[in-house]
Amino acid sequence: MTDARPFRILGIQQIAIGGEDKQRLRSLWVDLLGFTFKDTYVSERENVNEDICAIGQGAHEVEVDLMQPVDIAKKPAVHQTPLNHIGLWVDDLQIAHDWLSSKGLRFAPGGIRKGAAGHDIIFIHPKGNDEFPFGGEGVLIELVQAPPDIIQALSS
Repeated sequence: MTDARPFRILGIQQIAIGGEDKQRLRSLWVDLLGFTFKDTYVSERENVNEDICAIGQGAHEVEVDLMQPVDIAKKPAVHQTPLNHIGLWVDDLQIAHDWLSSKGLRFAPGGIRKGAAGHDIIFIHPKGNDEFPFGGEGVLIELVQAPPDIIQALSS
């Protein structure tokens, strides 16, 4: 890989943790550790009911999304992997997607779309395949389009 990377990963946007009962996760992360509850997001399509919590402020805020499945018998099974994925701020999501795809990185189905927090997102598949040999090496990675204030704050 000799091409200069035409985008920058700016920092961690979120960590997502799944379980069968998000209330138990919320007791730990909010009640005991002091994270702030911000919102709830439910998507039948993605089989997720999640509480969006956070710590920090502004550009330094990191979300911890506490997820449980809407239907425990359906896929995706957000509760089966305790650390479900990590989200990374990126300064230009479309350019990152195009460049990484051209380098053989495999993305999960669904393309670029709005995520739970309202930002455009795309997921890097945990595993490569014949067509796209690179993946997240067992970790689902979410790339999140950073808004202008985050880009400015984290580019210094």
